[in-house]
Amino acid sequence: MITDHQMRRVLVTGGAGFIGSAVCRLLVKSGVNVLNIDKLTYAGNLDSLRELDAQPNYRFAKIDICAADAVSEAFSAFQPDHVIHLAAESHVDRSIVGARGFVDTNIVGTFAMLEVARNYWSKLSAARRNAFRFLHVSTDEVYGSLGVEGLFEERTPYDPSSPYSASKAAADHLASAWGRTYGLPVIISNCSNNYGPFHFPEKLIPLVILNALHQKPLPVYGKGENIRDWLYVEDHARALDLIVSQGRVGEKYNVGGRNERRNIEVVKTICAILDKLRPAARPYASLITFVTDRPGHDARYAIDATKLESELGWRALETFETGIEKTIRWYLDNEWWWRPLREQVYAGERLGLIEPIDAKG
Repeated sequence: MITDHQMRRVLVTGGAGFIGSAVCRLLVKSGVNVLNIDKLTYAGNLDSLRELDAQPNYRFAKIDICAADAVSEAFSAFQPDHVIHLAAESHVDRSIVGARGFVDTNIVGTFAMLEVARNYWSKLSAARRNAFRFLHVSTDEVYGSLGVEGLFEERTPYDPSSPYSASKAAADHLASAWGRTYGLPVIISNCSNNYGPFHFPEKLIPLVILNALHQKPLPVYGKGENIRDWLYVEDHARALDLIVSQGRVGEKYNVGGRNERRNIEVVKTICAILDKLRPAARPYASLITFVTDRPGHDARYAIDATKLESELGWRALETFETGIEKTIRWYLDNEWWWRPLREQVYAGERLGLIEPIDAKG
């Protein structure tokens, strides 16, 4: 294993996204040499990496992971020791009305990455080939929905419900197959719902924070009873660095914060903290609006992170209570980052509504 951070070279895909930018910030500050390749779709934002612009051990290249020739050139020029593959379309609501982009990026793009990595890895010296790792980062949504009890384990059968989770499940299977068939040193991680700074405001927590600040309705699907396990993004970034550098080849590691909350609890917690930090004329909870549920909405996710905790010694440092207050304070203090997104990219409108099919064709 490569243990010297000063010597390690890590190629991160999707590094301008929410989780990817957290990974880049962590690695660069640790002295790792990082190449970030990102297509810069609507959710890719180089402002999330502004603090790294002057760092000599960080570089960025605008590359679509489906463009195999460009990705191959990046591998050849940068000569990575590790790859952390995060690039993906990730919003369930958008996948419901535009599944093709999820198939292209998450499945075809992962195939392209695996093939480029395999070709690159096969030509390395024996020592570097033995040290090389390809970490495919996935989601707990591939497992489907839990009942009132139980946790997702690494051996839980796949049962995806949405076009997004189905595309990620397919990508997971490709990554696993490339390890088994070709010997590519692949590791897979599956994480629970992330939250924290620099989160694109289409997801629940940033959407609720910003809608509340603008005195707009706070949409809650159904009755708000759906349960998610929340993971602070910087805890996840630490886990990914640990997994790619110390995890066992061919294994899967579930990453979760052990912070299960009903969606309505999450929204009410945000409202209560905002009432304290930025009081308005009336309580923010008065803005809560229950809306028609999302199609195929999984009831509950919960991750068992025992394997990661016991084998690699990882622990989530943030509880939901500490992490959510940090997140809210960050949005209050960093309007420069989110206001252009709200005004120019996404204003908080409902996504994922299925248009009725005309029976007459």
